[in-house]
Amino acid sequence: MDRTERFYKIEMLIRSRGSVRFDTLLQELEVSPATLKRDLAYLRERLGAPIEYDAMSRGYRFAQEGWRDTKHELPGLWLSEHELHALLTLHQMLAGLDEGQLLARHLQPMAERLQAMLGLDEKEAKQLQRRVKLISTARRRASTAHFETVCSAVLLNQRLAVRYRKRASGQLETRDLSPQRLVHYRHAWYLDAWCHRSEGLRRFALDAIEGAQVQAEAKAHRLPLKTLEAELDRGYGIFAGGTEAWADLRFEPKAAAWVAHEEWHPKQQAEREPDGGLRLRLPYVDATELTMDLLRHAGQVTVIGPPALRARFAQRLRAALARLD
Repeated sequence: MDRTERFYKIEMLIRSRGSVRFDTLLQELEVSPATLKRDLAYLRERLGAPIEYDAMSRGYRFAQEGWRDTKHELPGLWLSEHELHALLTLHQMLAGLDEGQLLARHLQPMAERLQAMLGLDEKEAKQLQRRVKLISTARRRASTAHFETVCSAVLLNQRLAVRYRKRASGQLETRDLSPQRLVHYRHAWYLDAWCHRSEGLRRFALDAIEGAQVQAEAKAHRLPLKTLEAELDRGYGIFAGGTEAWADLRFEPKAAAWVAHEEWHPKQQAEREPDGGLRLRLPYVDATELTMDLLRHAGQVTVIGPPALRARFAQRLRAALARLD
């Protein structure tokens, strides 16, 4: 029985019996007197349990004043110590995705509660958190204020007026949007929305949104998730919309050892070849990001088709060689 389970049992015994003697608790919990004293002290001092010693019954009980009215409950007692460790690890992963501090003020109270349940002081908590590390590069930070506004609009089905900076031209535009969903991809956030100006689904990078305001008086246009997935999830990576094509790729055995365990697209078709190579077919609607990923395996991948993708990949390789010259 771990400590969290002992806390639960102490609480249950006192609630069910009213008063429980020290030696009874020792017998039920199968711990040493020193361990039981530490548990009782922690319950009182750190978790706020109104446990007191009653000299008349020579046992531990809940304080008679107020505890029944407040319905005291110990936090998270349905979780074992292993489950709390898993939650703390998950929190670290969320924090790793949130380097721009978009959700930090909302996540921190949860982390503090988990640490309290595990009995960690501040120094121990920091040491434990450093045991989980996320390594990432090329992060793009989004404005905290805009993220929260957009996130709320997505969940509450509210219409938005945004100022959006187009990357290609640098032009600042005003768009009237009905938010559909948030997408996190390669350390950046995107908004899938119905654009009322173009009357179609579009994907917007949150770090390019320079202003966002809820239009409370306007009704948002909410689309079924199946419609979003059919329209925006057909492509490769973050690029959506356009005519679908299928890339036909062959990876040499050295690269295949890694690529065979990767999912490049949910609809990909992979087949290992007798020499250890890998034949991979997958859909895309825009070759930009697919070409970038293929360049990571330059010299170990052959683009069999379609001809347009093969030509584009060859052009990028020739341009890279020209830079070296």
